[in-house]
Amino acid sequence: MGITMAPIFSTHTSFLKSWGFLAVILALAVCVKGNSEGDALYALRRSLSDPDNVLQSWDPNLVNPCTWFHVTCNGDNHVTRVDLGNSKLSGHLVPELGKLEHLQYLELYKNNIQGIIPKELGNLKRLISLDLYNNNISGTIPTSLGKLKSLVFLRLNDNKLTGPIPRELSGVSSLKVVDVSNNNLCGTIPTSGPFEHIPLNNFEHNPRLEGPELLGLASYDTNCS
Repeated sequence: MGITMAPIFSTHTSFLKSWGFLAVILALAVCVKGNSEGDALYALRRSLSDPDNVLQSWDPNLVNPCTWFHVTCNGDNHVTRVDLGNSKLSGHLVPELGKLEHLQYLELYKNNIQGIIPKELGNLKRLISLDLYNNNISGTIPTSLGKLKSLVFLRLNDNKLTGPIPRELSGVSSLKVVDVSNNNLCGTIPTSGPFEHIPLNNFEHNPRLEGPELLGLASYDTNCS
């Protein structure tokens, strides 16, 4: 009996060890993935001044950020939504936000955020809504936003943006709302693709922005040096 049982016991023990090792590897993989998203959001926290402590729960020591306030995750513990609108935040956005590859909603409106829009936001291929309106954001609108093929809402109004409206956005067929009013944009207003249905008052109060472009007749970067 002892002769026949030993190999069975040995095989069973090896199986348990192998399964245990695999479980550890899978757990580590989840932690690493969760931490990469947590690290990205914590980089944002470090770049912001937060007088009302709305980011107090953003603890980088947790496995993932799904327990943080103002953060929503899907069933796989990937960050899908960041809601920090009207939170009295100041500071600047960080390129690490481009690592949130499952993000669908980035809501940072009505704060006092300054600096530029990182071009890395163009990596957020699942992004549906980018709401940065009512801040003090400067610089140009990144052409990389034209890669956001799921984008529906782009609200950048009431900032200090300069430069032209990127023509790359004309290729985002999902766009339904574009508002860039109350900035300092220049050039002409696109008329192709989704811009065919965007009302002109969503472009008003840009002193250097000219009227709708006449395709083939005028360069869109007129008055945009």
